[in-house]
Amino acid sequence: MDGLAFDELKLFARVAALGTLSAVARERNVPVSQVSRALSRLEKTCGARLLHRSTHGLALTAEGETFLDYCQRIAITLEGLEADFAHKAQEASGLVRVAASTVVAQYLLLPSLPRLNQRHPQLRIELDVSDRLVDMARDGIDIAIRSGNDFADTMVTRRIGTLGRGLYAAPSYAAIAGLPMHPGELHAHRLVANSAATQLNRWRFVVDDKPLTLSIEGFWRSSDTGMAANMVLEGLGIGRLATLVAEPLVAQQRLVRVLPEMIDEEPVPIYAVTASARQRLPKIRACIDYWAEWIGRALPGATTAPNPAPRSIARR
Repeated sequence: MDGLAFDELKLFARVAALGTLSAVARERNVPVSQVSRALSRLEKTCGARLLHRSTHGLALTAEGETFLDYCQRIAITLEGLEADFAHKAQEASGLVRVAASTVVAQYLLLPSLPRLNQRHPQLRIELDVSDRLVDMARDGIDIAIRSGNDFADTMVTRRIGTLGRGLYAAPSYAAIAGLPMHPGELHAHRLVANSAATQLNRWRFVVDDKPLTLSIEGFWRSSDTGMAANMVLEGLGIGRLATLVAEPLVAQQRLVRVLPEMIDEEPVPIYAVTASARQRLPKIRACIDYWAEWIGRALPGATTAPNPAPRSIARR
């Protein structure tokens, strides 16, 4: 085992996580043959077959499962060591991979990047943009920007803002179909729903001081929150959108509010989530500190305590 290199251990863990050599090669920007040769060297050094290769993909052998467990433990130890040394250096530099939903990435993170670059010119940001809930370890994510409160107990979270939602329509839709005066009239309208995050299709109202929830199927559906917002902008129907997206468009007269007095905006916290071993890295802290400050300015009422301490939240 003396011939093993740390990078080869990390490579094996990524192959096990992604399931194909080509995916790892793309991630590392190297030829597939280079990844294949590295795996062959690993197997030769270990004196055991670590992977089953077939036309259906890759699968770990029993020895591969054991080897992966050690790789992951070594990786955690190395991350802790890296964090300790980087903490003393206090330098924010290097690549940070950030996962966020389409809406958060487009309307919050993207506009923030120029000033982040000015403040920390040695930082590089890679955005993983999707409405799906990423597996941070499998996907190699450093920071996930998420709403809600359901996180693994191995994660460290910091609240960096608050997100509200409301109902909106384009003026062109309102001119043709009119707008409802009561939630009970929504069934007569074309509605835009989310086919991936189905919890977003539970529209909540407060009518005569009583809560009311409608489950929406939608005439139009999209798996992407950004595309759903564009459907509303195109005048296809009424949609439930994040206020950070919709309110600037209301100010531009590109959207109108629907049933604003009856909407339960359901403001939910926005968290920066990271693995406990990486929270002390200057590049991670720099990003989270900056985005907490940025979101506090970008979202009216989305105040955050100055530099609140990160905390672990167990899965509920």
